[in-house]
Amino acid sequence: AFFWLVSLLLSSLIWFIAVKASDPRDEPLQKGLLIFGVMFSVLLQEVFRFLYYKLLRKAIEGLVALSEDGCSPISIQQMAYVAGVGFGLMSGAFSMINLLADALGPGTVGIHGDSQLYFLTSAFMTMVMIFLHTFWAILFFHGCEHQCWWEITAVVVMHLAVSGSTFCNPLYMGSLVPSYLLMAIAAAWAYLLSGGSAQNLRRFLLCKS
Repeated sequence: AFFWLVSLLLSSLIWFIAVKASDPRDEPLQKGLLIFGVMFSVLLQEVFRFLYYKLLRKAIEGLVALSEDGCSPISIQQMAYVAGVGFGLMSGAFSMINLLADALGPGTVGIHGDSQLYFLTSAFMTMVMIFLHTFWAILFFHGCEHQCWWEITAVVVMHLAVSGSTFCNPLYMGSLVPSYLLMAIAAAWAYLLSGGSAQNLRRFLLCKS
């Protein structure tokens, strides 16, 4: 969570400087800066995800050196899961803070003909981002661990695609549907990389040992 906060702080600082140094009356420029800010924030988050992986790798090496049997008590998959949950929960917390700030008013959602589903769709978008960060961390750490750089590239591309789809709003179907499809793909992919199989899933659903 701390690493995600640092990435957000740096990207917000860059975007703030860019906005202050530009003409606020130039709407196309401001929109371009917003797109640049979102894309830069995504790339910075992935850079900090990599830095966090390197830090955890050093921590595991230290645990192995201190352990009696020469094995780490925590696997890299477990750390990837925890790291993803931390990134996702902090991302969701900040999204909800912004929504609650908007909910304070003034005004009523949809009073000028806009969609009245703003808060509902934003909640669904926040949820999908929490899950995606969890799955992305598993994929990203696996790619770093086995030097499968195409897995890391896939995570970055998916993150850019989901973040970029939000520019379709207020056409919420244009952002929610692709995001949930990518979440399903990332979930299945992460499940398989974690050692899951169709047989394990069937046993789980049927409550068999």
